[in-house]
Amino acid sequence: MAKGKIGVTSQDLFPIIKKFLYSNHDIFLREIIANAVDATQKLNTLASTGQYKGEIGDTTIEVKLDKEAKTLTISDKGIGMTKDEIKKYINQIAFSGAEEFLDKYKDKANAIIGHFGLGFYSSFMVSDQVEIQTLSYQEGAEPAHWTCDGTPEYTLKKGTKTERGTDIIMHISEDEKEFLEEPRIKELLNKYCKFLPIPIAFGKKKDWKDGKEIETDEVLIVNDTNPTWTKAPADLKQEDYDAFYHQLYPFAENPMFHIHLNVDYPFNLTGILYFPKIKNNMEIQKNKIQLYSNQVFVTDSVEDIVPEFLTLLHGVIDSPDIPLNVSRSYLQSDSNVRKISNHITKKVADSLHDLFKNDRASFEEKWNDLRIFVQYGMLTDEKFAERAKPFFLLENIEGKYFTLEEYENLVKENQTDKDNNVIFLYSQDKDAQYSYIQVAKDKGYDVLLMDGQLDTHFINFLEQKDSNKRYTRVDADVVNKLIVKDETTESSLTEQERTDLAPIFSAPLQSEKINYMVNFEALGENAQPVLITQAEFMRRMKDMSAMGGGGMNFYGEMPDSYTLIVNTDHELVKRIIKDKEEKLEGEITPFNEKIAKLEAEEKAIDESKDADEVKKDKREKLTEKLSSERKQKEELLSNFGKDNELVKQLTDLALLSNNMLKGEDLAAFVKRSVGMIK
Repeated sequence: MAKGKIGVTSQDLFPIIKKFLYSNHDIFLREIIANAVDATQKLNTLASTGQYKGEIGDTTIEVKLDKEAKTLTISDKGIGMTKDEIKKYINQIAFSGAEEFLDKYKDKANAIIGHFGLGFYSSFMVSDQVEIQTLSYQEGAEPAHWTCDGTPEYTLKKGTKTERGTDIIMHISEDEKEFLEEPRIKELLNKYCKFLPIPIAFGKKKDWKDGKEIETDEVLIVNDTNPTWTKAPADLKQEDYDAFYHQLYPFAENPMFHIHLNVDYPFNLTGILYFPKIKNNMEIQKNKIQLYSNQVFVTDSVEDIVPEFLTLLHGVIDSPDIPLNVSRSYLQSDSNVRKISNHITKKVADSLHDLFKNDRASFEEKWNDLRIFVQYGMLTDEKFAERAKPFFLLENIEGKYFTLEEYENLVKENQTDKDNNVIFLYSQDKDAQYSYIQVAKDKGYDVLLMDGQLDTHFINFLEQKDSNKRYTRVDADVVNKLIVKDETTESSLTEQERTDLAPIFSAPLQSEKINYMVNFEALGENAQPVLITQAEFMRRMKDMSAMGGGGMNFYGEMPDSYTLIVNTDHELVKRIIKDKEEKLEGEITPFNEKIAKLEAEEKAIDESKDADEVKKDKREKLTEKLSSERKQKEELLSNFGKDNELVKQLTDLALLSNNMLKGEDLAAFVKRSVGMIK
């Protein structure tokens, strides 16, 4: 029997393993079984090259629990080890600069294990003692038994193993006894080992008999050694891909379609990516791609390996060129990872383009589910944006689909403004904005439906790409100003008349949360008497703020601003103007005369040769008088507006058409409407 110390340059190794890897300690099972798979595959390779001439036999890896002995054992029938190999591969941990290593990696658990050849030592995260019983495949080899209790001291003596292979026996520590529970081990085997290429046995199959679950004599193999992604696409049918999808995601809805990846140069990459039916909450959909390295599970958080938008996909990617355990900074700088990322992006774009070209009808049927994915990709990945541009679709309110180029050609002639900008009109809710849509259609305009979660951001993206195109919501202004042509129709009201009418129409709309600005337009006698619009820029900024758009918080905190547009051509508005003149003329005229006189005095002060201080003093007194007169006049007009049933009815109708009339105000409107009908 030999005793010795493990060849490390720092005695801090085991505390590092115990302490700093604790947060991810269940990784030990993956590492130990991956080593067993590696040993088995090496034996198969030796046999295939004639270097091993014995019988390979059953190479199933066994996972055994002994709760009484408090041990977890992983047994393989691979190449095994001699005493000298144990000394070389177990007792000598080969890395240089141990102190630098400890300083650099002690807080990065995944960077330590595997990447520095420490996979076996992960067993000490959960064990008080670890044993190795092993017998090499080499003819005449003696069995060896290695034991270590988590300190640099070890013992190495002749072992008792009689069959080729290696047993790793972990004596589970008291505070890690969860790993002596069968359900916990099953969970980890399913997580890390579900698709390993060598059969893994754990326990026996169970069956139901007489209403009870009983254990059978048949060994339970927990993994699929030949998963779908490792097979040639020519050997697979659609039902095979669907079955594999539900193997990955048992409760998921069927995906729309898939992409089979199979690359062997300049890097190795296999896998299957599925396009799920994406719902409204993108975050729920993320981190569903599973990353494997030679069928060993690595992670399902792949944002450092594939572009962010591709994390909306589901499925598997497998590449031996991506190490099992690496830091994020390594992934972000590794050239193979970048190549893999670029290839997947191109493959996804090419597959979508092929579907669009070869079966546009099917592509259009899937578009509402695909749209958020394609938009997300175009917003976050410049190369994907260029590739996706030919197959990105716009949908109008009639449900017809157009590429960006097709739609521009459709509307360019009729929807180009006086500054030569092509205006794309859109609606975010075709029911709520129905009346505005109809007015636009009556004008001969086409209207898009832009009701998606990312549409507001995407509109900005499209406008930035082409400064001669504008997207304007159909209720952003009166129809004549949505697409400004050369011809304009001005209201016949004087500036004084507009000033007097503004408080009358704004009075019923007073709100602490909403600002209303009153405009007067000559829209024709058949147009609505009163409309409410919201400027495109402000509404869009607030929409982006609500979605968490960067730098948009300022707009989110501002009150909503709307424009109340009064159609001075409408008979009902004319009636209000006439009513105001009849009822208020005698009271308004004195105010107008006083205000005109004070304004004249103010002008005279400005033109006088008095000293600046004298002018300032006189102007302050006049300003106070002017403010008082204007305020009294505005109160008179506001009270008239509040008490005028027709004004209230027209403003409520405008609110109702914008889905802004609710609760008590809606009930009052209904009651008033009934009274006016009688």
